[in-house]
Amino acid sequence: MESVVFRPMLRVFTLVIVLTAGLTQPSPAHGAKQWDWPLKPASLSAGFNRPAQNWLPGHRGVDLVGQSGDQVLAAGNGVVTFAGLVAGKGVVVIKHGKLRTTYEPVIASVTVGSRVRVGDVIGTLSAGESHCSSQATVSCLHWGLLQGEKYLNPLSLVQKRVRLLPKT
Repeated sequence: MESVVFRPMLRVFTLVIVLTAGLTQPSPAHGAKQWDWPLKPASLSAGFNRPAQNWLPGHRGVDLVGQSGDQVLAAGNGVVTFAGLVAGKGVVVIKHGKLRTTYEPVIASVTVGSRVRVGDVIGTLSAGESHCSSQATVSCLHWGLLQGEKYLNPLSLVQKRVRLLPKT
C-alpha cells in the first residue's frame, strides 16, 4: 500500500523539481541550438564564483582561453545593448529576453541595436597580456551572464544538466 501512495507523490515531487529548475536556469529550445560557446575551441581557465553579496570579491563569470584576434561569437540570439570601452577594455553586452551576456576584452564588430544570432561574430579577442597568461599573444575572454542584477553561471547555458526521473 505504501508504494502505491509513494509513486504518485514521487511523480509530483519530480515534476515540481523539473518545473522549478526551468525557472532558475536558462534552458535550450527544443530541436534548436539556442546557446553555444562564445570561443571555439572552448577551454576554461577560471570558473564561476558568485559572492554572497555583490560588493564582495568573487568571479562573476568564466574565463575562456584564446588567442588575441580570435573571433568572439554571440552565445545566443539577442540584441546588442552595449559595445564600447569600460575602464579601457572593450565590452559587448547582448540582451536575450530577461538574460544578458557580457564579453570582454573584445574589439567589437557590432553596434548597439544590432540583432545577433547564436554563433554570429560580435568582435575579436583583444591583444595583450591578461590574468590568463603571461604571454602577449594569449588572452582570455571573460564571459558573464546576468538576470536583472543577479549574476548567474554562464556555463549553465552550454553544459547539459542531468535530471532524474522516476521509473514508471
